[in-house]
Amino acid sequence: MNLSAKQAVILLVGLLAVTGAVTGSPQPQRRELQPSSSREQPRFLSRGQTFREVIGETLVLPCDVQDLGSYVILWRRGTVVLTAGNLMITRDERFRLIDGFNLEIRNVRPQDAGDYVCSIGSAENKEQTHTLEILVPPVIRGQPAGGSVTARKGGSVTLECKASGNPVPTITWSKKGASVTGRENIVEGFSLTLEQVDRRQAGAYQCSANNGVGPPATFDITLNVLYPPEIEVERSWVHSGEGYEAQLVCIVHAEPPATVQWYHESILLDPTERRSIDTRGAKHILSIRGVRSENFGNYSCVADNSLGRAKKYMELSGRPSPATFLSEPFSRGRDFYNLSWEVTSWPPLEEARLLWRRVQMNDSLSIPGKWHDVILAPNPMTATVGFLGKAGRHKASYVIRPLQPGGAYEAVVQARNRFGWGEVSDLYKFYTRSASESLLEEVNDVMGDAGPHASTKGMSTATHNLPHRTAILAVLLPLLIVSCNFAYI
Repeated sequence: MNLSAKQAVILLVGLLAVTGAVTGSPQPQRRELQPSSSREQPRFLSRGQTFREVIGETLVLPCDVQDLGSYVILWRRGTVVLTAGNLMITRDERFRLIDGFNLEIRNVRPQDAGDYVCSIGSAENKEQTHTLEILVPPVIRGQPAGGSVTARKGGSVTLECKASGNPVPTITWSKKGASVTGRENIVEGFSLTLEQVDRRQAGAYQCSANNGVGPPATFDITLNVLYPPEIEVERSWVHSGEGYEAQLVCIVHAEPPATVQWYHESILLDPTERRSIDTRGAKHILSIRGVRSENFGNYSCVADNSLGRAKKYMELSGRPSPATFLSEPFSRGRDFYNLSWEVTSWPPLEEARLLWRRVQMNDSLSIPGKWHDVILAPNPMTATVGFLGKAGRHKASYVIRPLQPGGAYEAVVQARNRFGWGEVSDLYKFYTRSASESLLEEVNDVMGDAGPHASTKGMSTATHNLPHRTAILAVLLPLLIVSCNFAYI
C-alpha cells in the first residue's frame, strides 16, 4: 500500500505507542514524541544530490543524520511514503534501508526517476532531497521496418530512423564503403533524402543513434536502384596479331541484371572452338584464340534488361598501337631534343611518322608554329628482335634539331605495319634548355642524351683518354646528326 505523509505519521504514532518500534524497547510509561528543548537537535551529515543512473543499475540514496534521538525518519517520493523509521511502507521489494537509513534501489527503471525526500519528523520538519535521473541507452527503429527500399534511377527516396532514450539520442547516417552524398561521409538527422538516385547510390545505409549511454544503436537499410544497362569498355582499341590471343572486355551494370550479347560487325557471335564468352561479375569477356585476319574489325557488346538497352563498340586490330613517349619532357641540350617512344605491334613496323612544332607562349595564350613532318624508316642494321610479355614492343628514338634555346615544343607520332597506320599518339610537350645555362653543363648532358634512349651502336662511349672535358664537344658534334633507330625489345 502507498500512504500519504500524514497517514504515515498517524500510523507510526500508533505503532510507537503499542510496540515502541522506533526506540527498539517497550516503554512502560507514556513518552513525549518531541524531546525537550535542552537536547541537541538532529542534523543531516549527508547532502542532497542529483544521481544519474543507467537503467538496470543499483544505487543508494544517502540519509545520514546526527543526534537523531527519538525522532522518526521518513522516506517519501512526492506524497507517497516509502519508509517510516525502520518500517518499509512500500511493497516494492527493490527498495530497502541499508547502513541505517540510506535508501537502496535495485534494478532502477525509467519510472523511478524523480525527487526522493528524506525527512526528520521534528518540529522544524527538516528535509533532504535527492533527484534521480534514469539514463536509458538508445533504441532505434527504421523505416521501412523490413530494412529494404527500392527506387528507380532519377527518382528520389527518403530513409527514416526514429530513436528513443535518455538523453535524447542524436541520429547520424553513413553508407557502408562510400560517402552518403558523394561529399560527406556522415549526415545528421532522423531522415535521409536522396535526389536523382543512380546506381552509385545503391547499397547499404546505416542510421546510428547515440546518447552517450552504452554503445550506439544501429539499423541498416538497403537501397536498391533500378536502372537500364550501363556499359564501360576496358579498352576501345584492342591490338593483337595473327596466331595470338585477343580479349575484349565489357563492364556491364544493370538492375535488374542484363543479358549480354556480342557482335562482330553485325553478326551475332556464339561460342566456338576458338571463341569463348565468359562472365566474371560485372565483366563480360570475349576471348579469341589463334587470331586470323578475318577476326579483325569492329565488335560490339549489347546489354538488355526490362528497363532498356545499351551498346558499346570496340575495335580488334593488327595495326600498331598509339605511341607512348618515354623521354623526359625537359631537354638536356639547348638546340636539340632526343625524343623516344614505344609502339606495340606484332608484325614488324614498316615506317613511322613524326610531326613536331614550336609553341610560342605568353601570359594569356599560346601560338603554335608550323608543323615539321618527318617520315622515319627502321634501320635493320641496328634492330634487335624480342617480345615483352605477349605484345611486340618497339622502341625508337629521334634527335630533333635545330631547336631554339628555352623553347616549348609539341610532337605526335604515328606508326605503320602491314595492316596499316595505327592511331595518332596523344600530343606530347617538351622543352629545350635555356641559353643562360653553361656550356659545360650542356656538354655533360649531351653525353647523357646518348643514353638510355638514343642508339649507341657503332659509337664509342669511352672518354677517359680525352685530354680535356671541352674536347668532348668536338668528338660528339659530328656524331649527333639527325638519326632514327628502331629497337625491338
